[in-house]
Amino acid sequence: MQEKILLAHGGGGLLTSQLIREEIASRFANPCLDQLDDSAVFASPGERLAFTSDSYIVSPIFFPGGNIGDLAVCGTVNDLAMAAARPLYLSLALILEEGLPLEELRRVLDSIAERAQEAQVQIVCGDTKVVPKGDADGLYINTAGIGVVADNLEVSSHSAKPGDCIILSGALGLHGLAVMLSRGEFKLSTPVKSDVAPLNGAVEALIKSGITLRVLRDLTRGGLSMALHDIAENSAVTVEVEEKAIPSDPAQSAACEILGLDPLHVACEGRFITIVPEEDAAKALACLRGLALTSEAAIIGRILERGRYPLELVTAIGSRRVVIPPRGEQMPRIC
Repeated sequence: MQEKILLAHGGGGLLTSQLIREEIASRFANPCLDQLDDSAVFASPGERLAFTSDSYIVSPIFFPGGNIGDLAVCGTVNDLAMAAARPLYLSLALILEEGLPLEELRRVLDSIAERAQEAQVQIVCGDTKVVPKGDADGLYINTAGIGVVADNLEVSSHSAKPGDCIILSGALGLHGLAVMLSRGEFKLSTPVKSDVAPLNGAVEALIKSGITLRVLRDLTRGGLSMALHDIAENSAVTVEVEEKAIPSDPAQSAACEILGLDPLHVACEGRFITIVPEEDAAKALACLRGLALTSEAAIIGRILERGRYPLELVTAIGSRRVVIPPRGEQMPRIC
């Protein structure tokens, strides 16, 4: 039987990981790519650079709390920030479908300009293509980003160590739920808004505080669960998370309960985790709680020596649950 690409291959779960590791990365192996982090960090004359690229195909292109333009800037900026880079420049490539209302394009472009100013990055190059009606679902966006990384920073999903603490910046799953509910397939009045936001300001504050940053990871496709599984795999550790410590949002909790979704697997676009040594955890937490975007940050778990399972959840009643990563995507086309 001929193997084919499935929608689940783009969902951020096990099939995505297998596709990237076995089919893509294996053909282009090199020290930068082999890290499989959100951005490649490499030496250049004078400064270390971080470089990343991403594409956005969200449906619908407008959703509560944002639009595809917000995602394009924030997603790329955040990938650079997760490498402890200071984002500087972005490219912007637009694939426009014939018939897209010009007013909708203007709204998206205005959002891109506003988010770029908020994140203090410049759009310095780009490209525009128009395809026949029916070939692009309105609008697709591709971006690339470049940032600089200080010489003293070594942040990677391979760097978690037993004893380290895990800090989550806020409630989970708001972006994925906002997009899902905006499609009109479920008649819920729950007011869920996307959490899409640039995270480079929060990361810069952590760097300036002088703490040791082991890992930074934003919680996009696959959510918190997949991010922690990747870290456990790359660092050869077990991750333990306290369910009671995870920040919650009333609207998110209600929507997940009604729809039967696990918030651990639902995507965010303005949340991240940082893993720091235990002695730096209190300082890192205070730093994040002092910022409006991350005021609900919490220490949610710790890193253990590698055990039988990569990710274990201590439930609200004190039992332990093995968390299995999502195989595919609970809700496709969310970014």
